[in-house]
Amino acid sequence: MKKILIILTGGTIAMKASGNLGVVPTSDFAQFIKSFPQLESVADVDVWEYSNIPSPYMTPEMMFGLAKDLDLKIVDYDGVVITHGTDTLEETAFLCDLVLTTRKPVVFTAAMRSGSDLGLDGPRNIIGAVRVASDIESYDKGVLVVMNDEIHTARDVVKSDSGKVGAFTSPGYGPLGIVDPDRIVYHRSSHYRENVWTDKLDTNIDLIKASAGIDGRYIRCSIEHNAKAIVIEAFGRGNLPNYLIPDIDKAIEAGILVVISTRTFTGRVLPEYGYEGGGKDLEDRGALLAGDLKGNKVRLKLMALFGKYGNADTVKRFFLQNRD
Repeated sequence: MKKILIILTGGTIAMKASGNLGVVPTSDFAQFIKSFPQLESVADVDVWEYSNIPSPYMTPEMMFGLAKDLDLKIVDYDGVVITHGTDTLEETAFLCDLVLTTRKPVVFTAAMRSGSDLGLDGPRNIIGAVRVASDIESYDKGVLVVMNDEIHTARDVVKSDSGKVGAFTSPGYGPLGIVDPDRIVYHRSSHYRENVWTDKLDTNIDLIKASAGIDGRYIRCSIEHNAKAIVIEAFGRGNLPNYLIPDIDKAIEAGILVVISTRTFTGRVLPEYGYEGGGKDLEDRGALLAGDLKGNKVRLKLMALFGKYGNADTVKRFFLQNRD
């Protein structure tokens, strides 16, 4: 029987309704996991509480600290399962995927329903995650996310609905596999894997989402606060209005990396449109195109790269080398 460590960080999976307060964190989730009888036949489980917070409280620094602790603790285990709030799960999982050095299974899971809700999904997701972390086929697949009997990569998964139990999806790619009653089934492999093994993060990276009529005040604010990089979730293939160009040029002239991702759910940014503000024009001006990686994950990747290399030119070289 495999030895699995379950790390608790909080989130809805560790919450219950409390009268007029609504759904709030509780202190008994760790004990519930330790006494969860269905786990006894799946793995030899230890439980460690890293935190007990709503996931909107999670910061990149906390995510990074979790990854560093996980890298040390997993030495004594066959795999690790992390329970997490759903709101920032995709970001914590992705940052861990970038910076972890282990090749052992690391699986994130969560719940869309609290412990007070009818048909709560947390216990089933925990069992599924422990089964995946115990499966030999999960070795060297990077950080995985198990929700609603599906297995996703940390890179591709997003929370695509605010309340449904099937909220976690991998738009454009689909899950790697499924958690069936008899066994874990992998349908495909992911060819997009990268690591940034760093001892620190540089969190001075901004994220701006384009919307119709957006002006340059947010870019100017980033320049004024000496951001190392600005990630802009642009329209479509990576296009922006021409009236943002003066501010984008100023940012690039100031030595700030400007990285263009897309606000669409699927697809890549490309140097296709040559009009002023189009993806090709932006790239010609010195902006970087982020491929298909979502803006919030581009931001975390840049935090890790700047933490490791510090220098913008070096970060740019490594960013372009691993772009999809």
